[in-house]
Amino acid sequence: MHKPRMQLLASFDIASLQYLDESGQTTQALPDFATPDTLVALYRQMTLARMVDDRAVKMQRTGQLGTYPSSLGQEAIGVGVGAAMAKEDIYCPNYRETGALLERGVRIEEIYAIWGGDERGQNYRHAREDLPLSVPIATQMLHGAGVAFALKYKHEQLGEPIRAAVTSGGDGATSKGDFYEAINLAGDWKLPLVVVINNNQWAISLPRSGQTACKTLAQKAIAAGIPSLQVDGNDVIAVYQAVLEALQQAHAGGGPSLIEAVTYRLCDHTTADDASRYQPQEGLKEAWSKEPLRRLRTYLEGLGIWGDAQEEELQRELREILEEAVRVYRQTPRDTPTAIFEHLYETLPEAFIEQYQQLQGDS
Repeated sequence: MHKPRMQLLASFDIASLQYLDESGQTTQALPDFATPDTLVALYRQMTLARMVDDRAVKMQRTGQLGTYPSSLGQEAIGVGVGAAMAKEDIYCPNYRETGALLERGVRIEEIYAIWGGDERGQNYRHAREDLPLSVPIATQMLHGAGVAFALKYKHEQLGEPIRAAVTSGGDGATSKGDFYEAINLAGDWKLPLVVVINNNQWAISLPRSGQTACKTLAQKAIAAGIPSLQVDGNDVIAVYQAVLEALQQAHAGGGPSLIEAVTYRLCDHTTADDASRYQPQEGLKEAWSKEPLRRLRTYLEGLGIWGDAQEEELQRELREILEEAVRVYRQTPRDTPTAIFEHLYETLPEAFIEQYQQLQGDS
C-alpha cells in the first residue's frame, strides 16, 4: 500500500514554570522581584484573601450575604495576577477573584457589597476602569478582548502608551465558545491581552478530565497563534513572574499571551454547592499538602524571617482590618429596590414604568 509523503508544518511544546515546590523549597534561582519584603507582602495578601473569603462564607450562612464563591486554595493566582499588573492596566475578571481585587485596591466592604446584592460595590473607589465581576462563564474574556482592542486603538490613533487588559477564567471557561472567540481575536489582531486560566480542576462538579482531552489547557492557545505557558498555580512567585513577563510583552507591542495556572479548589464551588458529593477525599487531602499559603510560609521560615510571633501579629492586624470592613458593610444603608432599573437604564423604557412605580411604593 502506498504511503503518501507528508511534510511537518507545525509543532509545539508547552513549558511549565515553578520556583517553590510543594515543600517550600526553591527549584531554581528566584526572579529579581522576589525579595524578602515582597514575598512577605504577597504572603500577607494571600492570608487576607483567605480571611475575607472565610468571613464571607460565614456571613452567607447567617443571611448577611448572598451566594458566595470562595477562592480557598487558589489565593496565589489572584494575588500573583493583581500584584504583577500595572496600575494603568485594566482587569476584566471572573467571579472568583478575591486576591486580585484586593491587590487592585478594591476595598473589602466593596467585595461584600457585591455579594450582598448591592451593585454599588462594583463602583470601586480605586481601580476605576476595572470591569465588574462576571458571573456568566467566559463572557468576560470577550470583554477583555474588546478592552484590549480599545487600548491598542488609543495607542495607534492617539499616541497613548500601550496599556494592557488582563482577563481571567476557570478551567470550565476554556470549554466555552466565548473563550475561543476571544483568543482568536487577540491573536489575529495582536491585542495587548493577557488571559489567565485558573485551572482548579473543577467546573462546578465536572472534573477537568470530563471537559477536554487536551493534555494541558495552555495548548489551547496554540490554535490562536498565542504564546502560552503553564505555571504552578500554588506558587505565587511563578504566577507573578509569568504574568509580569506577559504584561511586559503586551506593553512593548508584542501582543497577547495565555497562562494556565494549575491549582486545586479546596472548597465548594459556591456556598450553594456541596463538593463532598463529588470530590474524591483522597485528592482533596493531597491538594491540601500543596496549598499556597503553607508553601510560601515554609520558605519564609527557612529564610529565618517568619515564625509564630510574626504570624500571630499578622493575624491580629488582619482581623482588625476585617472587622472594620464588616462594620462598614453592615452600616451602609441598603440601596433602594428601584436600583435594579436605575443601574441598567439611562432612560427607563415605557414597559417598565408601572413596575418601577410599584417598587417605589413598596420601598
